[in-house]
Amino acid sequence: LVISQRARRIMDRIIGYKVSPFLWRAVLDQYGSSLSAGRVQSVALRLICEREEEIDKFIPTEHWSLVAVFITDKNEEIKAKLYEVDGKQVKIPPKPNMTSEEMDQFLFENFAITSEQLANDILQKIKSFNDFIISDLSKKEMKRNPFPPFITSSLQAEASRKLRFRARRTMMVAQNLYEGIELGSEGVTGLITYMRTDSTRVSEELLNDARNFISSTFGDNYLPEKARVFDQKKKNVQDAHEAIRPTSLKYTPEFVKPFLDDAQFKLYDLIWKRFIASQMEPAKLETTTVSIKADKYLFRASGTAIIFDGFLKIYDEDSEDSSDENGNGLKIPAGLEVNQKLKLSEIIPNQHFTKPPPRYTESSLIKELESNGIGRPSTYAMIVGTIVDRKYVEQIDRKLIPTKLGKTVSAILVKNFPDIFNVNFTAKMEGELDLIADGEIEYLQVLNDFYIPFAESLSHVESNLEKIKCDKCGSDMDIKIGRYGKFLACTNYPACSNIKSLKEISGGSNEPEFTGETCPKCNSRTVYREGKLGRFIGCEKYPDCDFTKTISTGIKCPKCAEGDIVPKRTKRRKIFFGCSRYPDCDYAAWKLPKPDEEPVVNEEDY
Repeated sequence: LVISQRARRIMDRIIGYKVSPFLWRAVLDQYGSSLSAGRVQSVALRLICEREEEIDKFIPTEHWSLVAVFITDKNEEIKAKLYEVDGKQVKIPPKPNMTSEEMDQFLFENFAITSEQLANDILQKIKSFNDFIISDLSKKEMKRNPFPPFITSSLQAEASRKLRFRARRTMMVAQNLYEGIELGSEGVTGLITYMRTDSTRVSEELLNDARNFISSTFGDNYLPEKARVFDQKKKNVQDAHEAIRPTSLKYTPEFVKPFLDDAQFKLYDLIWKRFIASQMEPAKLETTTVSIKADKYLFRASGTAIIFDGFLKIYDEDSEDSSDENGNGLKIPAGLEVNQKLKLSEIIPNQHFTKPPPRYTESSLIKELESNGIGRPSTYAMIVGTIVDRKYVEQIDRKLIPTKLGKTVSAILVKNFPDIFNVNFTAKMEGELDLIADGEIEYLQVLNDFYIPFAESLSHVESNLEKIKCDKCGSDMDIKIGRYGKFLACTNYPACSNIKSLKEISGGSNEPEFTGETCPKCNSRTVYREGKLGRFIGCEKYPDCDFTKTISTGIKCPKCAEGDIVPKRTKRRKIFFGCSRYPDCDYAAWKLPKPDEEPVVNEEDY
């Protein structure tokens, strides 16, 4: 396992260290100094960008539905949707702008209401009928099993859906619950097990405790014959930790609530109830389907009733998108019979348009990564957080939307490294890393299999990258990492010591930004530069002339009223604001001052 983690770390560093500088060169704009690539984060970005492309290219298809309201002899309503016409099921055309041949083939087996005119024609025809008869009535019992206790990905997804927590917040709150909460006389107590896990395994002791709790709280009819053990559906589950569960069932949500803040209580309540529900009896449901016929037109309605609530007594597992347009979930009156006659009350035509695939949320992206075997429980929150922090993606109404920068970065990576930044390759590497952990493959072999083709791809794209020439000696310039960030330096150093900030060449221009002032030392022009304290003014002849000038904040010193307030650093690298007349004036403050403020920096900080 240690060797596997080492191989994972090496692989991540190779990609980060090698590809990120390529991005800085490929995207030389105001973002160029903060771009990064990652083995998993770039694949996540690609998924988001490709989904956005699908949405942009999506062409909606118009279709119509007919919903009829029938009345029984007891004046009860049944709302049913047109389901079949002449034995053909009413369906939506599978794609827009179908050719006449494709449409004919589709309509050979199905029926489609593609226009308002057709919908109204059918409506008028149905209204002309007097006999509407229940042609079929069926009831079907089904069981709904509880989900397993949480693993990292399912906790993040459920907390996002139910609590509106971002993945990072979920993990931060879970960390608090894991590390321990002060519970009065109980002292500091860890309330949940380790929250970075991909295993649904639960200790036998806690399973027995859960069964005792369920029996005493809800009754034996809520208790299964034996403890439920969930199969590991994921490949390569590491199983180093148990599922996310309460450490002890004596710490009920009601007991710990006075000691928790709102976020901690909500998350703990979710974890506790999910664990208890996982060991309860399935819910029993009964679905009633009624078919109503008039001539060649068949309407259908379905309704589901809960016969026995089972685990739903404590935990509701409604899906994220639980809306239903098909007439399901309706209340069906009791006592209906086949061949029973109904009266048509009204029939309503509804226009619809097919919808593009939904944008990813944090929850759905994490599920997508997990289902493809990408990432690990410890990295899901970080993956989403990184691409948001890098301004590759923005979150609007919980939806992940790629920015212009994110689309640019993803397009560059996919174009130049198509075999590296894709779902299949990343999943394959995750699988091989797991094989290393199991001792089934040598880690050097995995690294070689990865690095050799990667190095060839990198060499190829770098050779085709447009060179940036030094404006002083004509040599190539290369990106370097200095104390205060990334910059371009002449490769002919030390013979030529020309340097440029990435911002100076943004948009393909090598022209520096001149201030309009002259250097007091050598009478050359002065330019704006980037340094350790941000922007400053320097001589264009640097390093031959070392003149620099701090850009004023525009605030006069409140102590001497002569100097300007400028940013400075203490010996411990903290930024503070001081007087430009130092040492004649020793004013210093942590924040930009007001005229009546006193200095607040301690001498020992210098």
